[in-house]
Amino acid sequence: MISTETPKPSVAIEYCTGCQWLLRAGWMAQELLMTFSQDLAEVKLVPGYGGVYRISVDGKQIWDRKEDGGFPQPKQIKQRLRDYIEPERNLGHIDK
Repeated sequence: MISTETPKPSVAIEYCTGCQWLLRAGWMAQELLMTFSQDLAEVKLVPGYGGVYRISVDGKQIWDRKEDGGFPQPKQIKQRLRDYIEPERNLGHIDK
């Protein structure tokens, strides 16, 4: 049987192991899973180095610490993720 359902997006959070940003990355993964629990295929943590903290959806970057100027608040990432996967979705108090 062939599925006609659109595959759910995959989020990757790449973090610097040398900077010990695993907890920060894990916290962000938790925030995304709580908000988009039924809408994502996965949120994976990807160990990196060199001060990296990058978030991508299906390979498309939505945040980079070096380019975007620091670490994002969950609100910022939730809005960018929503804009990518379901632009018409209302995030409630986050959108105010």
